Amino acid sequence: MKNKLNKIANFIKDNKIKPSDCKYHTWRDGKNKKGERSGKIRIIVLKKDNIAKVEYICPECGYHGYLETEWKRPFSFKCEKCGYRIRVPRLKDEIKRERKLEKIK
Repeated sequence: MKNKLNKIANFIKDNKIKPSDCKYHTWRDGKNKKGERSGKIRIIVLKKDNIAKVEYICPECGYHGYLETEWKRPFSFKCEKCGYRIRVPRLKDEIKRERKLEKIK
């Protein structure tokens, strides 16, 4: 990928954020409409404010964006450029779904 997700990395470094400061933190591949891994998503939520800081490369259009929004589950957001809804399921739910698909194939 041409663009790197560095806004959240810089935020963590500049503010000396520790894992114990986080309510949630993930860094994952994003999937496009065809189910192909073609984007990147990084989310951090601090315990003190419950706001999701989201940096992403849209898996559909390649746009590099950043937004801050309320943290709640299930979590999803739209690409600011193309409007593609990017879903971030619980990791264990995503793993279960992928294992089922592998068994079917």
